[in-house]
Amino acid sequence: MERIFLFIYLLLSLLLCACGEIIVGKSPSESEVEDFEAAWKTVKDVYPYFKFKGINWDSIHTVYLPQAQNAHGDEIYYVLFDLLKELKDGHVELWTTGGYPVQTYRPPRSLRDKGAYNPLVIRKYFHSELRLAGNQKMEYEILDDNIGYVYISTFTDGTWINDFSTVLDYLKNTKGLIIDVRDNDGGTDLTSRVVIGRFLESTLAYPAAYINGVLVTDPTALMQPLGPFRYQSRVVVLINGRSFSEAEAFTEKMKQISTVTAVGDTTSGAGGEPHVFRLPSGRQIRVSTKDIRRYDGQPQEWNGIPPSVFVQQTADDAKSGRDKQLEYAIQFLRQD
Repeated sequence: MERIFLFIYLLLSLLLCACGEIIVGKSPSESEVEDFEAAWKTVKDVYPYFKFKGINWDSIHTVYLPQAQNAHGDEIYYVLFDLLKELKDGHVELWTTGGYPVQTYRPPRSLRDKGAYNPLVIRKYFHSELRLAGNQKMEYEILDDNIGYVYISTFTDGTWINDFSTVLDYLKNTKGLIIDVRDNDGGTDLTSRVVIGRFLESTLAYPAAYINGVLVTDPTALMQPLGPFRYQSRVVVLINGRSFSEAEAFTEKMKQISTVTAVGDTTSGAGGEPHVFRLPSGRQIRVSTKDIRRYDGQPQEWNGIPPSVFVQQTADDAKSGRDKQLEYAIQFLRQD
């Protein structure tokens, strides 16, 4: 399936390029091998999960080098794609000449839960339209029995997250609060901690993280309580297999707060901090560089963040008009 997306992106790239700039027939074989070697070495130098995943990167070089030597023009994309796919890492991408990122691996839980979260089904549980905030990255309103709800679709960087203060002010007198990060595609800690800080009554340490096997977490760097008030009623964080990257780290940190319960299904399992690297020809790859851990010391990568309460929601449930995870969260918060 990923190779199909790669083919489509390559086709689009060629259509967007001027005739004199297309790659086919313009790049000598030496360039393809040079890109392959640079990609392989970059991964070898920065990738943090070889031991954890049992990957022998040197032997993989032996497998793919002949393919790179025989590649002409755009054929090298398929070699690079298959090389990077060996990492089985949802953060790893290959960028085409037109600037299109192609994900080389899709975590199994992410594939399983495709279509399980449906925003149109969510709206059936409300008597009024959901309010929008943060450049439409957040939706919020109050359910029956005075239960607050906010959906956060991403934690991408930007000042949009400052609107969370307005959202929480609207929801501050609710009996309980649902924070929905299902299908949240991740982002940055600088964004997620703006939300986390509104629920902290004391500082919270970051979980451990490693680069090249060396602990890089600063024990003196603590998440701080934020805002004019902290929300103190019970909170449910809704998660699924498509809660990705920073959405997972957000959930793990929220789970350390006594008033918070994570409900749903185990998150995607994407734990590396990715960086983009440029190859000699100008092609680009994105590779994970940091081994981010959970508070129990296990890698977030592959393992994901398990819920406190497991509730399965499938695409068939959504098609039937039900959201079982949301229903459980509502019933949970209705209890005194």
